[in-house]
Amino acid sequence: MIVATWIAFCASRSLVRVLRLTVEQLQSVQFWPSLSSGRAMGNSCVCREDSDVEEGSAPRRQLRRVENSVSDPPEARGSRPRDPVRPPRRGRGPHEPRRKKQNVDSLVLDTLAVIRTLVDNDQEPPYSMITLHEMAETDDGWLEVVQSLIRVIPLDDPLGPAVITLLLDECPLPTKDALQKLSDMLNLSAAVARQDALIPAKHRNTTAVLGCLAEKLAGPASIALLSPGTLEYLLESLAHPTVMLFALIALEKFSQTSENKLTVSESCISKRLSVLECWADHPDYLKRQVGFCAQWSLDNLFIKEGRQFTYEKVNLNNINAMLNSNDVSEYLKISPTGLEARCDASSFESVRCTFCVDSGVWYYEVTVITSGVMQIGWATKDSKFLNHEGYGIGDDEYSCAYDGCRQLIWYNARSKPHSHPCWKEGDAIGFLLDLSKKQMIFYLNGHQLPPEKQVFSSATSGFFAAASFMSYQQCEFNFGAKPFRHPPSIKFNTFNEFASLASDEKIILPRFAPFIRFLYHLNGICMECALQLETCPLCRQDIKTRVRLISHVS
Repeated sequence: MIVATWIAFCASRSLVRVLRLTVEQLQSVQFWPSLSSGRAMGNSCVCREDSDVEEGSAPRRQLRRVENSVSDPPEARGSRPRDPVRPPRRGRGPHEPRRKKQNVDSLVLDTLAVIRTLVDNDQEPPYSMITLHEMAETDDGWLEVVQSLIRVIPLDDPLGPAVITLLLDECPLPTKDALQKLSDMLNLSAAVARQDALIPAKHRNTTAVLGCLAEKLAGPASIALLSPGTLEYLLESLAHPTVMLFALIALEKFSQTSENKLTVSESCISKRLSVLECWADHPDYLKRQVGFCAQWSLDNLFIKEGRQFTYEKVNLNNINAMLNSNDVSEYLKISPTGLEARCDASSFESVRCTFCVDSGVWYYEVTVITSGVMQIGWATKDSKFLNHEGYGIGDDEYSCAYDGCRQLIWYNARSKPHSHPCWKEGDAIGFLLDLSKKQMIFYLNGHQLPPEKQVFSSATSGFFAAASFMSYQQCEFNFGAKPFRHPPSIKFNTFNEFASLASDEKIILPRFAPFIRFLYHLNGICMECALQLETCPLCRQDIKTRVRLISHVS
């Protein structure tokens, strides 16, 4: 339904309360027929009549978002008046013709233009977005929307790929015929990828659309979409770093279906990824994203024979505080160093660090790798991580966050503007917590904002560094293991100076590896010793063989 992913994009609980419309409201604006008609829209758990998506194959996270999308009580909604400058949203009247399809390009660009300004409690999904959803109710309309996304989203807008995800996730599930028509229209192949390399925006958008559809669909529909030509196109999309990035993400999302994972694995993709993973520490932030995704895929999806997992070879000797891989929402990716995080899901993913502070003055820094929507700051153990409902850092009374994309400070699901310019790749964001004065100070490249004190009315101790990420966002944390770029002038403490972690607590295991950890502890062996074993303590087989078997489990 149109509200669900819009909630995640808005990335704050304040908008959730407003955007969860009742069924009667949804019907009144007429962007879908009666719920009793049997047709499903967006992420509804009932597919369109002629879709070949398997029953029950929709990702569980999508179903949870639908279940919770109309349940907020009226008293929880914002009470501020509507912005008089912005026209009210309305549906198509009974005698009003459908919007003309030739307006779809302007509607897509209108959605992109307005998206970063929608932050208040009383704001609703943009009129352009609702109109696009209505257009997509038919196969031809859905195809026109998809083609427009490929055609007009600019390469240099940091929110462009997120808007592609947002709009596609809220359109009706495509039918089998619509998917076939799209495949025929795109007619993808390695040769087409080489042609599209001359048009990076179209090339990037095509790979982004494929990734969104792969995440949205499952079973036979996803398998059919990953045709030999589509696979060739994605594997050949290695000319421009932005295109590489979204091609890798698309291949990852296709591999959520086990048959597709086997198909991609057999394409020798691991050899290509091995070349790209060396970019994980590249000074060019776009290439760094490619390296991060390549390394993550090699560690989690496309296991290469004879390659050490990154966690086995990374040097963590001087790292005493990191992001907590056991205290993180389900789709966030954390680097093997424990200091870099990335979200490629359509939900709003969050994480806290491993170290908690109760008194004193503390400081940490974050390097912005991507310039989109992230909410970074301070949280306590009582803060909520509800990624599918839009709960993140700054969206309850126990946390406060800095948002450099929309230039906002978030507390208790409400926002206020700050005076810093929009952040950009490479910026250093500083976070100072003074528990003696009960204040938080945020810095952009050393320039500070006035102190924030609201959170101390609810919490005075037990603070963690924490962050929430919208789709395709990434940043690196520095808790003091290396020099700060813009340290504040006052005396402060660092997490790395006072924290401590056992060797096994520092290990960020691949996604399948918690099962391995369970087997080790079941047999009474700690993780530090387990990493030195050459054979499995249960079956006495070579551990390399065991890893190879698990790598094929979806």
